[in-house]
Amino acid sequence: MKMKKTLSALLCAALLAGCTSGSSSAAAPSAQTQMNTYTNASLDAGFDTVISLRETTASRDDFDAHFTEMTELFSKYNALFDIYNDYDGVNNIKTINDNAGKAPVKVDPVIIEMLQEAKEFYDLSDGEFDVTSGALLSVWHKYREEGIALNEEGKQGSLPSQDELEQAAQHKGWDSIIIDEDASTVYITDPEVSLDVGGIAKGFATEKAAQQLEEDGADHAAVNAGGNNRTIGAKINGKPWNVGIQNPDGEGSVILVSVPGSMSFVTSGDYERFYTADDGQRYSHIIDPETLMPAKNFRSVSIITQDSGIADCLSTTLFTMSYEEGLALIRSYKEAHPDITLEAIWIMDQDKAVKTEHSHDISGYTIACTEGLEDLITWQNF
Repeated sequence: MKMKKTLSALLCAALLAGCTSGSSSAAAPSAQTQMNTYTNASLDAGFDTVISLRETTASRDDFDAHFTEMTELFSKYNALFDIYNDYDGVNNIKTINDNAGKAPVKVDPVIIEMLQEAKEFYDLSDGEFDVTSGALLSVWHKYREEGIALNEEGKQGSLPSQDELEQAAQHKGWDSIIIDEDASTVYITDPEVSLDVGGIAKGFATEKAAQQLEEDGADHAAVNAGGNNRTIGAKINGKPWNVGIQNPDGEGSVILVSVPGSMSFVTSGDYERFYTADDGQRYSHIIDPETLMPAKNFRSVSIITQDSGIADCLSTTLFTMSYEEGLALIRSYKEAHPDITLEAIWIMDQDKAVKTEHSHDISGYTIACTEGLEDLITWQNF
């Protein structure tokens, strides 16, 4: 069931650039060079999702080398950031959690880099984005996995008690995390605290993979890691990349967004990894740290910015905030980083709609965006 939902997200929120399997002709930059567009996808490169590469290049061999390198990088990062599984010879996030209250764990420096980025967004969001809340998230993971299995049998899942949630929520905080960059170690001092990097890991890995492909000569490409889209350069014909935002309750996309050049497009939504409980309500995987319950303000939040790791953090964070809080966070981040592009799109049910200068009612939803996106969105069904 997980792979079916992930594949659906890939198809519905993918780069809508006329992708085909194999190769297709593209405009050549010169009479001497014939450029072709190639695509390939992997089902087992990690992060429980489909990971694909589309690239326009003169050589199939170059594309195959880039695709192999990309999938190997995703597999590497999947092992490093995994909180559920052990890997031979790898100290990962699970290793850190397993050694909470016992001893520091020597890790690959990329884990420390990711955790430091997560800490930046913890501070920026006043604790709204918190990878140290693994104890709380593990409670919901247990009930969600059981609920999904029961739903597949035509039954309803159950909900954790408020007491269970409150007990777990007490065990969190960056004051329990000691990072020693010189020794490349991470130590959790409280044995009841654990890390859950689900809100950043896939985006961070996508950005790292895309950066490596850029260094290795990819000029016109797009990586799609289960809806985490990262473009590399412009399309060969100079036109923008097009990304569709999935209809939360149906097939296809509700709007189309034009993305120029190298950019990341990440969506957090309530239509993946959810289950129906015995109260008849649907519960998603994105937990509001204030209510300790799955957030219900929006159906999805999408972020467009250069860095996929940053986009992942922000889409998760804004999903648990009100529209006004999210808009303020975006403004604050842009003030601190004036050279970056940062835009957002909120999709909400109309009974929870926030009416703004840049909102539209489409397909039974209200869709709001930041000002900079107004002219980049096709406001119609397609």
